[in-house]
Amino acid sequence: MHSESSKTSASAFVSGTVKTAGLLEQLSVRSGKLIAWLTVLMVFTTFFIVVLRYGFGTGWIAMQESVIYMHALVFLIGIPYTLKYDGHVRVDIFYSKMSTRSKTWVNLLGTLFLLLPVTDFIAWISWDYVLASWNMHEESGEAGGLPGIYLLKATILLMTALLFIQGLSQLLLNIARLLSPQVMNNNDPDTQGGNV
Repeated sequence: MHSESSKTSASAFVSGTVKTAGLLEQLSVRSGKLIAWLTVLMVFTTFFIVVLRYGFGTGWIAMQESVIYMHALVFLIGIPYTLKYDGHVRVDIFYSKMSTRSKTWVNLLGTLFLLLPVTDFIAWISWDYVLASWNMHEESGEAGGLPGIYLLKATILLMTALLFIQGLSQLLLNIARLLSPQVMNNNDPDTQGGNV
């Protein structure tokens, strides 16, 4: 009887952990899909810049800077999405030959001791940089450039928040994988995210 109730509570814990991780991941998924549309806008804007410059001998600094802004946003907001789908660069010497359980341990420890601390460090080291930009309402140094560089710099902190949330999600998923063979089999770390 005691064994059965502990199995039930362990199963409920794993189920709750997986559900929480899934909810957290939705932020990365939705922000990644939304920001991906900026790549299309970036292509069209670049096309117009080239046509204006070489076809009509004119151009706007603000339009040129908007491409830089969009590029920065795609990369910064896309980092957690890319991590969720294991699209980041991995130097793989041993990992591909490991068992699923060993990969899960590597991902769990990597998230706990590398991803989350580095994300915290980036947020901490960027805080004063972003705050100084906000305090002066930093604008482009170019005549006719875009205002609001401070808004762009703030996305560094947004990226760290989104990346930390994705890291927590991966941490929870990897814990669930280790606790439950069913979760381990249904959520392969190579196909469902969770890698550092």
